[in-house]
Amino acid sequence: SNPNYTNVCNVDCIFCAFYRHEGDKDAYTYSVDEMIPRFKAAAKRGVRTVLLQGGVNPAIPFEYYTEMVRRTRQEVPEIHPHFFSTSEIIGMSQVSSLTVPEVLLKLKEAGLNSIPGGGAEILSDRVKKKISNRKGTSADWLNVMREAHKLGYKTTATMMYGHLETDEDIIEHLSVIRDLQDEYHGFTAYIPWSFKPGNTPLEKIIPTYATGTRYLQMIAIARIVLDNFPHIQASWFSEGKKIGQIALNFGADDFGGVLEEENVHASANFVHTTSVKETVDLIRSAGYTPAERTTLYEIIAEYGPGEYPAAAIDTARLNVHFGASEIL
Repeated sequence: SNPNYTNVCNVDCIFCAFYRHEGDKDAYTYSVDEMIPRFKAAAKRGVRTVLLQGGVNPAIPFEYYTEMVRRTRQEVPEIHPHFFSTSEIIGMSQVSSLTVPEVLLKLKEAGLNSIPGGGAEILSDRVKKKISNRKGTSADWLNVMREAHKLGYKTTATMMYGHLETDEDIIEHLSVIRDLQDEYHGFTAYIPWSFKPGNTPLEKIIPTYATGTRYLQMIAIARIVLDNFPHIQASWFSEGKKIGQIALNFGADDFGGVLEEENVHASANFVHTTSVKETVDLIRSAGYTPAERTTLYEIIAEYGPGEYPAAAIDTARLNVHFGASEIL
């Protein structure tokens, strides 16, 4: 499940259709008391992981974030909290006057042990200055990840391409995350996806979607360059189910999660849905054995011909992660 606790953000990235400013009629910020029941309801429907992110909202005190983690662990133990992007963590540092390592340590003490890779976009400052000039530098993103890895966090590395980057920027991005992986081996997976221009300020400059062929090239070059990354994720959600299947033959070994809730891509008018049963069938028809996994890539079960998870087979959207276990 990919819910959002606030859409209020002061970073104003021109590729984003999700954020609002304080005072906008559709701006929102949910309290911890409002979020925990949503997590409990999701857990009852079979959700195992909540990837929680929001805007960078300076009105939220740091204690809100530690309470969110602590109460999730205590009150919804079925849920793995995969919370907060690097941008949010930097924002926490600013509102609390704590250093980034201190923020990460307090979140870890509250029960957080993994964070998503959002906020990277393209790790080239030439590009960042154009699409997210208030979000910080590539070094800022890398620093949060480095400090997280030092503390034992597991994280993902992402890339959003298909806008103002060049091939050289792509290689720079892959090179810096490969170098950081050599330091602590804290990245579990690399996850690229293409920019979705709908309803964004950048839409006027980049009016079309990146092609499926380009996505497959991105997967293939990542599998070659990122030889120290254990997993490459094929994003059926952002690229479509057929392209997701093909990506398993271009170097990806992970089909991603079956999502219950997602709002950021939806804000750009881009939504794909699937079911647990369909996901198993898609992996199987691509020629691989479906393997259900945890957020940290522990294998829960493999499913042979005709086999499916016992629970929630026909539920429309559940956050159950699948990989294709026969890919080396």
